[in-house]
Amino acid sequence: MFESNDLLSELRSRQPLLWLNPDAGCPLPANAPTADQITEAENRLARCEPLMAQLFPELHASAGKVESALVPADRLQSALTDPGKPQGTWFIKRDDALPVAGSIKARGGFHEVLALAESIAIEQGLVDATGDRRLLASPSARALFAQHTVTVGSTGNLGLSIGVMAAALGFKAVVHMSTDAKLWKKERLRQRGVQVVEHEGDYAQAVAGGRAQALAMPRCHFVDDEGSLMLFLGYAAAARHLAKQLAEAGRHVDAEHPLFVYIPCGVGGAPGGITYGLTALFGPHVHCFFAEPVASPCMLVQLAAGCAEPVSVYDIGLDNRTEADGLAVGQASYLVSPLMATQVAGIFTVSDDDLYTQLHVVKRTMKIELEPSAVAGVGGPAWLSESAAGRDYLRAHNLDLSTATHVIWTTGGSLVPPEEHRRFQARAKAPGVSHG
Repeated sequence: MFESNDLLSELRSRQPLLWLNPDAGCPLPANAPTADQITEAENRLARCEPLMAQLFPELHASAGKVESALVPADRLQSALTDPGKPQGTWFIKRDDALPVAGSIKARGGFHEVLALAESIAIEQGLVDATGDRRLLASPSARALFAQHTVTVGSTGNLGLSIGVMAAALGFKAVVHMSTDAKLWKKERLRQRGVQVVEHEGDYAQAVAGGRAQALAMPRCHFVDDEGSLMLFLGYAAAARHLAKQLAEAGRHVDAEHPLFVYIPCGVGGAPGGITYGLTALFGPHVHCFFAEPVASPCMLVQLAAGCAEPVSVYDIGLDNRTEADGLAVGQASYLVSPLMATQVAGIFTVSDDDLYTQLHVVKRTMKIELEPSAVAGVGGPAWLSESAAGRDYLRAHNLDLSTATHVIWTTGGSLVPPEEHRRFQARAKAPGVSHG
């Protein structure tokens, strides 16, 4: 089942590690999503911008565009690197501050609900393929959508994005969550008119609950975080905007100027979609690395075992218990893992203590407050420059870090209540946790 007993022992020890993907660069599966499908998702999001501006006051200033800033991270870089060892230029991609839903999940979640709304409205003759999408917020459209239910299983952030978008359009929205998911996320959903159903057990039980409800109800659409193409394409659509931001910042991406991207990974849809989109644009010049908790490295486990059959973290003796609730997933996406088997450069794992250290360092240097799962990628550049595996990767690909661009993708935190942020920082400063 597993490529290496040594790797299995390392994973079971819960010591952070960097795994390099031996199959990166191999051909994609024959049924892989196409460039045209990514373009279609980009176009859908663009034509729905006037609708989004109408639905959400937060989007008036951006004319309905749901995007995040790419900010220079010089201060973070100085705090975490040796000035005598040039590592190129660091940026933070601020999906933690995506408007309305406050996390990376807005990209896929909004796209899937908008695609569903378009499909229903076109089928019923309310809009045509090119018509004004503001009609999706008309009284007749809302009356139509009220006859439909949108349901999802989530640890929190996907539930927020699906629930908020579905409720805003008039759908009945139901989010299935584990009982130990963050209370504030449940309350925020309820305040938006979303029904929250709690389940004993972990993320997998919440997903199973959502799937069962959809099967039992007429006109119920289940958003499958484990296998939704619409979610995946919504995430992939982020790539072109990042490419534009890099160009505006004067950062070229080519053989002499490699791009490294570090993305937290739970079930895999968001990092997988972004990686897929970036690879479609930049080919071998982009190197994407996922970050997973030491107790929940589900994508690493699946890829190391091969994608012929599902393998979970429980199968190798891990318990999937981590403070990074957004990454607490035992089984990787069955849609995404076969795609990432040829595209992700590698995966590194991070302890909860290190997550809190990184929270503290990011706040101290960048004045950005994040949730634990959102900072998992911060250690990525150090893995490349300071570990034997990372240096092996650079040598094998003839890469020079001094001319590289590093993008650390932060994935959630702007909607976290202030008292939660205070708790995070107190935990970061507790005895036994280094301050960075």
